[in-house]
Amino acid sequence: MLEVKRLSCAYGDIMAVEEVSFTVGRGEILGLIGANGAGKTTTIMALAGLIRPVAGRVILEGKDITSVPAHLRAMCGIALVPEGRRVFADLTVDENLTIGGIRLDKKADQRNRERVFQAFHRLSERRSQLAGSLSGGEQQMLALGRAMMAEPSVLLVDELSLGLMPIAIDECYRVLRHLRSEGFSILLVEQSTERVIDSSDRLAILDTGRLAWTGTGAEAIREGAILNAYLGETEVPSNS
Repeated sequence: MLEVKRLSCAYGDIMAVEEVSFTVGRGEILGLIGANGAGKTTTIMALAGLIRPVAGRVILEGKDITSVPAHLRAMCGIALVPEGRRVFADLTVDENLTIGGIRLDKKADQRNRERVFQAFHRLSERRSQLAGSLSGGEQQMLALGRAMMAEPSVLLVDELSLGLMPIAIDECYRVLRHLRSEGFSILLVEQSTERVIDSSDRLAILDTGRLAWTGTGAEAIREGAILNAYLGETEVPSNS
């Protein structure tokens, strides 16, 4: 579904991501993890079109979208759930969802809106409420729902659990797993190693801008030195 080939990104003379390559299959969650400053958010921003890579290619369903600007990537099938949620605080839940599905006709908008409300019942109960008055967990649900409205084939999710209560994290991960079962491809950047290992089909570990290791969560747990070396984990998560 998504193929990243030797992607490199820089901020001035500083190389933040260097020749990173990976794939995300249809109906797969790929967890992209690494220490702070490893290049995770830079990678996801480049895939969303918000950072222009200095080298490499981004291939979506066989089509090269490397040069496609950010505002057109949704039409290609890319949707971003950004770090910090970034909902439109002065708009209602319904209005935020309308923006997410802005390119859709009325029938598709209604279909996707109901899909979001079925996934997140709390959003349905708060559809007329201003997004800025929602709890952090509800705002994250709205950010996910807004991305779902665009009917993407690939979801880019940056720091899903950041700053959220465990019950809200559980709800968001429940929906991610449901979307995977429906055929969505998901690239997940996450600070919680245990969460990402439990929920991802495969892992990719970045270390100072380079791809250091790929494999399954079970392999990472068996090779505990992997997590210790690249993430500074003092305890290896259990494979539960």
